[in-house]
Order: sequence, then C-alpha cells, then structure tokens
Amino acid sequence: MYENRWFSVNLADVELPDGRHLDHFLIRLRPVAVATVVNEANEVLLLWRHRFITDSWGWELAAGVVEDGEDVARAAARELEEETGWRPGPLHHLMSVEPSNGLTDAVHHIYWAEHGEYVGHPVDDFESDRREWVPLKLVPDLVARGEVPAANMAAALMLLHHLRHTET
Repeated sequence: MYENRWFSVNLADVELPDGRHLDHFLIRLRPVAVATVVNEANEVLLLWRHRFITDSWGWELAAGVVEDGEDVARAAARELEEETGWRPGPLHHLMSVEPSNGLTDAVHHIYWAEHGEYVGHPVDDFESDRREWVPLKLVPDLVARGEVPAANMAAALMLLHHLRHTET
C-alpha cells in the first residue's frame, strides 16, 4: 500500500485457524541495532530524549536501523558512537526482541559492551537532549516511574541490571 526506504505498509489476507478470513495491516520495518556500555562503576550509558509521536521524554539506549548489507553488531557500534560519542569495546549480544509483533515485523537486536572509549562530541547530538552515565541499580525505579517508556529499552535495561547485579 505504501513503501519508502524505512518501512512499508501492507494489507494481508489472514486465514484464522477456524477458516475465517480477515484483512490485517502490517508494517514491515528494517532491523534495528541497539547498543550501550556498562562501565566499571556499574553505570549504563543512556540518552535522555523526546519522542514526538507520544510527546514524551525518557531514557533510551542508542539505536538505529541496520543499513543494507551491514553487520548488525557493527550497526549497533556505529549508532552508539554517532549518538553518544563513545566507541564501544567488544560487543556482547544481550537480546533480540520484537517490540510490536501484532503490527510490525521489526526485530531490535540489543548489544552491550563492558567498556568504551570517548572519541568526541556525538555527530548525531540532535537525537538526544543529553547523554549520561546512570547507575544500573537505579534502573528498576526508572522503569517503575515510567522514565524508560519504550518496552524494548526497559526490557534490555532490566536484563542488564539482572546480569550485572548478580555478578557483583
């Protein structure tokens, strides 16, 4: 029905298990690569940004679409550097999630690194109001207060909190 370089909107004829048919819209999206760093102080690098669609502010991880032919982990590292100014060390795959699989086929691949190197002011600094190191121990409270509104980001941060909390 509609297509551009970012997404396409399609109408599918869905056959239900009982044989009935219904029309269902679906949005096909490019894969998304997400990344962050957790430093030695057990702080996670976050972005405070505004989302115009929901007119809300919240903490997020650096993220962006995977370009055609691009390795997902490399895309995650690229997005982190472009949006935060930090180049990650070796990335570890944390999780892959489908944030809205009843409407889209988007898969968000989330990575993290145990260290990073500050390489300068972020090229894409317009994407966030600020970038901060936030103690992982605060993550459950941030999520509970609605300060991490995106479900994929909340899930990733809670898993990082769990992994790092049980390590220390």
